[in-house]
Amino acid sequence: MRHVFAFLLVAMLAGCAQTTDWDYDKTAQFALFKTYAFAPTAKLPDSSTAYQVNGLMDKRLRDAISIEMSKQGFSLTDPTSADVLVNYHVNVDKKVTQDTINTTYAAHWNYWGWGVQSQTTTHEYEVGTVVIDIVNNGTQQLVWRGVKEGRLKKKQTPEARTETVNQTVAEILANFPPKAKL
Repeated sequence: MRHVFAFLLVAMLAGCAQTTDWDYDKTAQFALFKTYAFAPTAKLPDSSTAYQVNGLMDKRLRDAISIEMSKQGFSLTDPTSADVLVNYHVNVDKKVTQDTINTTYAAHWNYWGWGVQSQTTTHEYEVGTVVIDIVNNGTQQLVWRGVKEGRLKKKQTPEARTETVNQTVAEILANFPPKAKL
């Protein structure tokens, strides 16, 4: 029973860790924004420590952002005339989890005794964070930010990586522009 509870707790925490978060400027007039461009600084640097962060991932992110912005009715234009600039960042961190299992035993056939055994295992994994910023090009002020964090999968095909990026960007930009509350 204890193992079932521990599994459910880990599953709940893992689900929470992969939720999307947004923040935005409540005074921004999002209805006026119709065009976008990528900020001049919007480029992923090649990383020597995180093999997933490279030029291929940069292209996947740009393509996914362009698809989602187009779905929202935005047109890609020149950075000097765009209403908003899109910038993005990716970070990869190593995380460690430890699982300890305690077992106890008591009576055995023709033998009475008591014992406790503990086994601890450690797992290292990588967590990726994608941040998408929307900046008002006229004021150069950040007006919207979306973030998603999740456990990275290794040994994915290029198609699987593209699908993962597309889904992640779609979830991040699902609340851009922010929906009016009724």
